[in-house]
Amino acid sequence: MTEQYGAAGAPHAWRVFRAVGHRAPVGQGPALPEPPRWRRFTGGPAQPLPDLDDARAAERRLGEAQDLVQLRDEEIDIVNAAILLRRPLLVTGPPGVGKSTLAYLIAQELGLGRILQWGIVSRTTLSGGLYSYDAIGRAQAIAAWRAGSDPVRDGERAPRMGDFLTLGPLGTALLPYEQPRVLLIDELDKCDVDLPHDLLHVMENGAYDIPELMRSAEEEVSVFTDDPGLRTTVRRGRVECRAFPIVVITSNGEREFPLPLRRRCLPLELRLPSREQLVAIVASHLAGSEEVLGPLLDQFERQVQDGGTHSVDQLLNAVQLVTSRGFQHDSHGRKLVELLLRDLAKGR
Repeated sequence: MTEQYGAAGAPHAWRVFRAVGHRAPVGQGPALPEPPRWRRFTGGPAQPLPDLDDARAAERRLGEAQDLVQLRDEEIDIVNAAILLRRPLLVTGPPGVGKSTLAYLIAQELGLGRILQWGIVSRTTLSGGLYSYDAIGRAQAIAAWRAGSDPVRDGERAPRMGDFLTLGPLGTALLPYEQPRVLLIDELDKCDVDLPHDLLHVMENGAYDIPELMRSAEEEVSVFTDDPGLRTTVRRGRVECRAFPIVVITSNGEREFPLPLRRRCLPLELRLPSREQLVAIVASHLAGSEEVLGPLLDQFERQVQDGGTHSVDQLLNAVQLVTSRGFQHDSHGRKLVELLLRDLAKGR
């Protein structure tokens, strides 16, 4: 582990996350602060972080920026407070401002490896985020095994329950890792009314039970995780974390969350980046864009100041179009640029 950023007594020395885009190898980020006593968990045996990284996904989200402060000072402080207190972040802001990208920035800079992403829709349930069990598939496999029509694997044994049970992103994040995983709960405001209440118990206790395994005669069961191709062992049907995950919950503000959930989260409202940050963000994704960026930035900022709803990726798309070989910035070309930079709140 590398040393914690900052010297004792220096400004912002307590920060471990600086939002500058540096990539730390998995498991070799800055030393995280010890959690408070009321957020310590005892799951075990301790597991190392899987040697998996979202390098390509992070590059798509973050570009190739280095030493670019991608958040404001007060926003960086809130993220560090959430890491210190082991509490989820509830991130709000306009579309395309980088709410979900924040999870990738945290994981990359702290060397915490692959993001566990739980996308929320109206049908999403807590159990689906924890694990899924294919009871029908197992019953069919057992029937085929008994009939002798299925090749016997690993000797003559019935298909095991663990071969049909997969931990979801939330369930995987709560495994007893030595260092926290980063869990992105994306667009929680699209959920059913009961899900925020159901999340409270799991978030507070850092643990959950798998009834199907608790009823099993097997003391230890090997199951699949949300990480591609990886398995883990669950003992006596119970999973408890060791290092509480860094949870980033995003919301587009479509609904109000219950007070008990808001009390357990740190709120973070993201705003559109400053002009200097926009210039750096575009440069990190698109080389040689400086000549055309000024007029497009002026147009983008003017529309934002007029009260429009816009996202950073609109600006990136406009710059990509204008810098494409052979693009003609005539009346037709200007209409295309205006289409890309349109006010999203108008619905067309």
